[in-house]
Amino acid sequence: MKKVIIIASMLLITSCIPVKVAPKFKNVDYKVMQGRKFQKKMPREMAFIFKDPKDEKEFYNYINKKYKLNDQNVGYNVPFEFEGKILYLSYYEAERTDETLNLPLVIADAKRDGNGNSRLFEGNYTSRKGHWYILVTVYDEDIKNCLKDNHPLKEKVLLYLKNLREEYITTQNYEELLLTENPNSFTN
Repeated sequence: MKKVIIIASMLLITSCIPVKVAPKFKNVDYKVMQGRKFQKKMPREMAFIFKDPKDEKEFYNYINKKYKLNDQNVGYNVPFEFEGKILYLSYYEAERTDETLNLPLVIADAKRDGNGNSRLFEGNYTSRKGHWYILVTVYDEDIKNCLKDNHPLKEKVLLYLKNLREEYITTQNYEELLLTENPNSFTN
């Protein structure tokens, strides 16, 4: 019993305790949910959410080149034709973080402080790693969210957004998107 307590104490002392954990989408590459539930600063609208593996501003560059926007209104209400109708795409970037409490450093500094020495690890009690996500919303001409369950285009728009995500992740040179005659088609 004494050995179990010692081993448990050692594991606790040498561990990093997660304080915040970024969402992970199990077995899928995306999630459709209300933006506000994902992050409080986001609108209360249904959004297509996926993890962005690329650098900052890459999705901006992708949308700008794909829809030939010339850096005009790139993130908000980008019009595109879908099955003979005009739909409007908007996107938001959101950061979610993983934060851990580094318990050994806290204990070491507490011991040093108790002995009258200065703290060594004061700024390193927690470690943080950021993850970026893209939230995409699509509206029809009547300003109705196409990702809501009762919208007639939901399944087709969802397929379109899956293809958009796939093309974004696999495309390295966005200039090649300019060679496609129809920006609503995909290169893969």
